[in-house]
Amino acid sequence: MPEHAKGKPLEVWFQDEARVGQQGTLTRKWAKRGTRPRAPRDIRFKWSYIFGAACPARGTAAGLVLPYVNAEAMGLHLDEIAKAVAPGSHALLIVDGAGWHGAKCLQVPDKITLMKLPPYSPELNPMGNVWAYLRANKLAITVFDTYDEILDKCAQAWNFFANDPERISSITDREWARVT
Repeated sequence: MPEHAKGKPLEVWFQDEARVGQQGTLTRKWAKRGTRPRAPRDIRFKWSYIFGAACPARGTAAGLVLPYVNAEAMGLHLDEIAKAVAPGSHALLIVDGAGWHGAKCLQVPDKITLMKLPPYSPELNPMGNVWAYLRANKLAITVFDTYDEILDKCAQAWNFFANDPERISSITDREWARVT
């Protein structure tokens, strides 16, 4: 922990990105045994990314919908997370090993310390569960006619999640990541 964070309350946050758009996700659909229900699938190639982070202890989240993933986009997301960290607190932000999470040009706000997960351990990041939940309940079986529809659907899905503190905590809470 950096020197300037010592003595401050600590918040544990999890962060990840998800691609959403054309070439979407199929999901299971209830149907009568022996039938093959139709579900739309787009074969075009436009998409956007949801940058999401959640603090299970406070039931709060911070997210952005952006057209690309790189260090600049990650920097914008870190600024958004820093705004959501409780005043006077410091955030330990758990991230995966994506290159833009540790880029030399990445400007990490003073309120945040990044901690990388070990390689090949996606199960340790509960944001994967958030993406699975949103894909199953808000983003699946959708054909987007325009890029603006992709952006709107991403924003609606993220806001659905981010505005429900109980859902945030129930999906992202991990006993091993609690600060006592």
